[in-house]
Amino acid sequence: MIAALAPGLIAFGSCLVILPLLQRSSTMARSLMVGISFVLLVRYFVWRVTQTLPPPGFTADCLVGYPFALAEAASLVAVCLSLVFLSRTIDRSADVTAGIRRGADATPVPLIDVFICTYNEEKAILERTIIGATGLEYGNYRVWILDDGRRLWLKRLTEDLGCRYLTRPDNRNAKAGNINHALRHVAGLREGPEFVSILDADFVPMPDFLTRTTILLEDKTVGVVQTPQHFINPDPIQSNLAAAEVWPDEQRFFFDILMPAKDAWGVAFCCGTSSVIRFSSLMKIGGFPTDSVTEDYLVTLRLKELGFRTVYLNERLTLGLAPEGLKEYITQRGRWCLGFMQIVRGRSGPLSLHSKLSFIDRLSLVDAFMSWAAVYGAKVFGLVVPWLYLLFGIKAVHADLFELLKYFLPFYVWHAVTMAWISRGRSLAIMTDLSQYIAAPAVLKAVITGLIRPQSHKFKVTAKGGDRSQRFVEWPLLRIYGSALLITLLAIAYAFILNLQGEKIAYGGLALAWSLYNAVILAIVCFICIEQPRRRKAERFQRDEPVLIHEGGVPRLVRMADISITGARFVDHAPPPVQTILNCKVYGQSVSAIVVRLTDDGFGVRFEETVETRVRVVRAFYAGEYARAFRSVRAAPVGKAILLRLFN
Repeated sequence: MIAALAPGLIAFGSCLVILPLLQRSSTMARSLMVGISFVLLVRYFVWRVTQTLPPPGFTADCLVGYPFALAEAASLVAVCLSLVFLSRTIDRSADVTAGIRRGADATPVPLIDVFICTYNEEKAILERTIIGATGLEYGNYRVWILDDGRRLWLKRLTEDLGCRYLTRPDNRNAKAGNINHALRHVAGLREGPEFVSILDADFVPMPDFLTRTTILLEDKTVGVVQTPQHFINPDPIQSNLAAAEVWPDEQRFFFDILMPAKDAWGVAFCCGTSSVIRFSSLMKIGGFPTDSVTEDYLVTLRLKELGFRTVYLNERLTLGLAPEGLKEYITQRGRWCLGFMQIVRGRSGPLSLHSKLSFIDRLSLVDAFMSWAAVYGAKVFGLVVPWLYLLFGIKAVHADLFELLKYFLPFYVWHAVTMAWISRGRSLAIMTDLSQYIAAPAVLKAVITGLIRPQSHKFKVTAKGGDRSQRFVEWPLLRIYGSALLITLLAIAYAFILNLQGEKIAYGGLALAWSLYNAVILAIVCFICIEQPRRRKAERFQRDEPVLIHEGGVPRLVRMADISITGARFVDHAPPPVQTILNCKVYGQSVSAIVVRLTDDGFGVRFEETVETRVRVVRAFYAGEYARAFRSVRAAPVGKAILLRLFN
């Protein structure tokens, strides 16, 4: 046993010695870590191919073992490609800050049209996005509401908030068609824009969003500046595991780590919302392409063919809403995967003879394809292969647990520690497995349908808002993974209790350890399928700061305990009665509020609901630091949160 664990322990000890000496931003340091990970991966896979495959023949072992080895090989290729791209990173913030200093007195600033795309979002969501967009600290821009829902109340809201309203007679080509209709409209105006900015209906821009992004567009070869998507609410995995305080949303690895790495290689891409695009270059490609439901990624590829780059500014300049339920989360991932499969099958695919994309662009597309198709496919094999051995004696892998540990554990440990180091904890193996299993059914369906029948698929909108006040079970997903968990447990019981044989004792250790890990993951996935109620319409954030209030004209200090864009809670030993009108000094300005409830240690207020107050509150809230960003993540608190969720 010690001999089997020794290589893994050596790998772990080496990481502990080496990592404190390295800088995360250094290409040489990152290349060293991912290079060693690659060597250990090759060592494992050579052993896997030469020592563990079933003897050739028409046997059940071969019929399962060889396809599984092929699937594993494909997933390891995906790992290798991700390691290549993660060996570099870039941070453009210093260049932007320097550019702002250089151009502080430059006039005039170019005209930008800000497009807010909407279809069926509720008023509360749209109102704060419009308020944020109309309060940008940029001297020359127009805000357009592109309403594919043709709602009269929204037209009136745009008039109240001082922006422009645009609609069309149909919904052809969904979001891409909506944007293209707006592009044709502004192109026909007396004064056309130099740039356009795309915002989804739920993404509120911070005041300096345009000021900072346009600096990078001073380079005429830049066609798109993309910024990350940050979220003001927890995603379903965070909320259903009660881990929002210790684990970031699932998109943080992609936007905080992977996109800066892609940018360093020159293969960053447009993600739709929170982007700024050069208008003239966009018109040269005929607007947003409509041959994929992920038209944003395709914009980058078509602009690349004309010599225009996409660059990435890794700054939190917009705040949106993460999918609030599992159904919406799954729909979104399925649409992303389907859209990418349409790209793969189209003229801008990695193997297309009609594309002018460079080798590195094509390699990046292959990387994305393997991340969708190979990784998720291998996940299914990872569930089924242990069942087949424990229930039917089918040995897809001819090795015992100790042999596997000698070759697999060093790679697993080194790779896991390397990814955690590069990502500041945003990549933890167990959390990655959870998110992949949650999305796997929708992703695999999208892979198959997208490759076989790439056209004639409708754009599925990710629903935002709605009533989330009740506990809800995502039964389709729970049935899948509840059944998988039951089969796993039955297989263990059958092999090691009901039908124990010498063969199982000698070679079943690998299948047992594998199945036990799968059982833990599946149990957590089942808990995630139970949607926890969200009773607040607006996200509330913890605070601990003094606030000046005026009650009947008399000023006094209280302590703010938490705050949202609709109200706040204060700690006060002598709370005013319910319905008392107060003036609160919050968000750096005076806001009228009414006491709506008393608490054990103070009182809660609701801010005044006039348009003027809502405008001030929303702009001040999104300009501040009330929604905090994760700087680093530690494994221990995440594990504790999961255990508490499972046993409470």
